[in-house]
Amino acid sequence: MNNTLKDVQKESDKRGIDIQKVGVNGVEVPLLVERKGKDCQLVTAKARMSVTLPHNYRGTHMSRFMEVLGEYSNKNTLGLDIKGLLYDIRKKLDSKCAHVKFDFTYFVNKKAPVSGLEFPVGYDCSFQGDLYGDNYRFILGVKVPVTTLCPCSKEISKYSAHNQRTMVKVKVSYAENDMIWLEDLIEKIEDCGSSRIYSILKRSDEKYVTETAYENPKFVEDVLRDVISFLREDEKILYYEAEVEAQESIHNHNAWAWQSENKLLNKQEMENEGII
Repeated sequence: MNNTLKDVQKESDKRGIDIQKVGVNGVEVPLLVERKGKDCQLVTAKARMSVTLPHNYRGTHMSRFMEVLGEYSNKNTLGLDIKGLLYDIRKKLDSKCAHVKFDFTYFVNKKAPVSGLEFPVGYDCSFQGDLYGDNYRFILGVKVPVTTLCPCSKEISKYSAHNQRTMVKVKVSYAENDMIWLEDLIEKIEDCGSSRIYSILKRSDEKYVTETAYENPKFVEDVLRDVISFLREDEKILYYEAEVEAQESIHNHNAWAWQSENKLLNKQEMENEGII
């Protein structure tokens, strides 16, 4: 009696279509995140892993993603060795390319500006790794809420000005031998709003943040340009993507702005044009 189970995934497919990404999504895992000057923070993440699939194979082996993920989780290196994880996924799945993304909430302790009361603030973050052959790219993502106050409303209103909770989303890519800390990136983004957002505020703190926002009005365009300015100045950043969306309080729609830049590509283009 033959006890070998049939491998349906390896069946041939006749439609001639390569699949760019196929794998598993929404896998909950414990993830270690390096903290600036401190031990790692353990967070709960949702993972998405994928590989390319040649046109002649019917399917990929989904369980193999979980096997590799389990190995790194058991070694307490999940989140600390994205590149190694991708190489092992690619080898296990016998594929040319591999991709992984972890979405998680990262907590930073913040002190209220006047009372000094401290409480952690959670930020939606992501680690993304892409492996094309031997070309590896890592992308760090973060979503940072800030307060913005409308310059137009302040200018034309007799008594007040309307404000918004504005979400700033930034993704950056940098070389393997460099490091960009989540804490630093979050702090720089927060500086670009009209005022920072806190988890705990006493009356003295509320007075401070309200008046700070009033004295520092900004459109989404202002916030985006301020974000772009510090991203361009950081020589470690090779690619960035920045998005700003203000949740309007007096409109039934939001204000939105977006921009990306590949510094290496732009430099090469300028060299080709003889500009540099």
